[in-house]
Amino acid sequence: MTQQKKEIRVAFVGNPNCGKTTLFNAVTGSRLKVANWPGVTVEKKEGYTEYEDCNLTIVDTPGIYSLTCYTIEEKVTRQCVMDDDIDAIVNVVDASSLERNLYLTLQLLELDKPVVLALNMMDIVEERGMEIDLHRLPEMLGNIPVVSVSAAKRTGLGILLHAVVHHYEEGAADKVLTYGEEIEARIARLEVMMQARFPDHSSVRWHAIKLLENDEEVRKEHPISIINVAERSFEKEIIQQKYAYIETIVKEVLFHKEKKAAFTDRIDRILTHPFWGVPIFLLIMCFVFFMTFMVGDFLKAGFEHTLTVLSEQANLLLVSVGCASWLVSLIVDGIIAGVGGILTFIPNIVILFLALAMLEDSGYMSRVAYVMDNIMGRAGLSGKAFLPMVLGFGCTVPAIMATRALETERDRRKTMLITPFMSCSARLPVYVLISDMFFGKYAGLAAFSMYVIGMMVAIAAALAIHGWERGKERTNDCLLIELPEYKRPNARTIGIYVWTKLKDYLEKAGTTIFIASIIIWFVLNFGIKGMVENPADSFGAVIGKWLMPVLAPAGLDMWQIAVALISGISAKEVVVSSFAVLFGVGNANSEAGMAAIVNHIHMQNPDFGPVNAYALMVFCLLYVPCAATIATVKKESGSWKFTMKMVLFQLLLAWSAAVFVYQVGSLLFR
Repeated sequence: MTQQKKEIRVAFVGNPNCGKTTLFNAVTGSRLKVANWPGVTVEKKEGYTEYEDCNLTIVDTPGIYSLTCYTIEEKVTRQCVMDDDIDAIVNVVDASSLERNLYLTLQLLELDKPVVLALNMMDIVEERGMEIDLHRLPEMLGNIPVVSVSAAKRTGLGILLHAVVHHYEEGAADKVLTYGEEIEARIARLEVMMQARFPDHSSVRWHAIKLLENDEEVRKEHPISIINVAERSFEKEIIQQKYAYIETIVKEVLFHKEKKAAFTDRIDRILTHPFWGVPIFLLIMCFVFFMTFMVGDFLKAGFEHTLTVLSEQANLLLVSVGCASWLVSLIVDGIIAGVGGILTFIPNIVILFLALAMLEDSGYMSRVAYVMDNIMGRAGLSGKAFLPMVLGFGCTVPAIMATRALETERDRRKTMLITPFMSCSARLPVYVLISDMFFGKYAGLAAFSMYVIGMMVAIAAALAIHGWERGKERTNDCLLIELPEYKRPNARTIGIYVWTKLKDYLEKAGTTIFIASIIIWFVLNFGIKGMVENPADSFGAVIGKWLMPVLAPAGLDMWQIAVALISGISAKEVVVSSFAVLFGVGNANSEAGMAAIVNHIHMQNPDFGPVNAYALMVFCLLYVPCAATIATVKKESGSWKFTMKMVLFQLLLAWSAAVFVYQVGSLLFR
């Protein structure tokens, strides 16, 4: 008879940027499921693995610095580790930053659950000429297992699982830290009161300590009168004693700390400089987009040739088998031209995501938030708010989700409002197409300016909102953020990131853009009297002509542009595929295709030039975000009212900015 395997649930807990999620992925591989934590929109990852006679369910929790709750992520992680379903905790620690990481470790040990310490990034410790005493460290932490692992190199995983299984069987560690006679006496009294009131409750000591710290969440969950035990909060004393013990640990287990200056500190003197930090960031981003254009445009020639051949062969095949002309038009002019035109931008997209992934994995992106803290503070926000904005360079959807890390609902909503102004990768094909058509050798500069304008508009909007909210003080006067060690970007991590983003792009091309291309073809080929030969008689032309007077002050008085902008609400890339269908070109991104579009435009408006084109790019930058972003804003804010206000605000701002650009530009350059 086969013995049933033991089921163990393990929570992975650690500070942000400690390599916790990388370790989680290494342990579980592809055996995982993703959902949301109950009641919140924070992502929940569960993975599965086996060791000896045990089935392990691994839960990846959001990164936190302590079990004191301020953000949604902190609340979620605390709730998870306190759950009775969690049998053991793996505390993932950045070995190169023991002082900071061990504060959370001491809190976890007080939960009275088996804890295994996973020392990650030991290679950085060695590179800095330091050593950690792996015998003394577990002794000072209650004799818990301490395992050296490498999430990036996938080493030490078997030993870690062995430690989890066997330490789970042994139970919780001994008490590690005592707080002196006065505080310990109060803890003991509160433990008795907790056990009397909640006899089945676990983690009694931890709850008693949190009651002494006057933790609001614990007091709500366990309403015990502590007036006779603690007339005031002892949080300060408890924190001080924790850090004093951490200092003792570090002195005993960490050697050669001052052997040589940290590489990170030397670089940070330049990259986080109060004056030079922002210009350096802009220069780095300028280089990123220079590479995106120069290298991307060089590589996409092959994609353009493939699309041209595919379009020609598909047309010949369909005609040869006797397909109806409308079906040939739908497949060749609608689907292949619309979807295929988007696929020619793959080199540009890959290079952009590759650069962003390298900047993130190297540890630089956290510096950007630190550098921008002062500027964001003037707008009534913490530098933390700039992190979602930076993520917005990639995709606005995860950027909006990242606002969960902000402490207050007011800050979250304000950041949601301005984050879509950061130019996401979906807008890049639009900039590439328009700038290549009208700006020649200055195309890259014109496209990059959109990213700068987006940041400026976002900050200006936050400043305006802050000025309007008179009497409301900024809630975050100081920025507490992890500045991880600079490290060589991991090829595997970058590869996974780029492939994930590219896969999302391809999925969008195969779904949203595919459907949008069919719809656009339909509205351009059908009118009140049925199928039409002239697109000017179509439903699309009727809709576009109705909007032309509205767009005329911005120099965009063409019904094709109006239809393209409407279609772009489904996904910003659709603007490019719309141009291909609207102007009847097989590949909008080829030289021949761009020349054909320009000729069509000049046939309707001979004066349409760089000023009009720049106004169009500004409108595409600032107007309504894609449907997925709108849905995410609704989900994160929980309010359709706020979401619709945001959409209306961005639409009006986009129109106003485009009008300003066109009117001023016309005076200066004509």
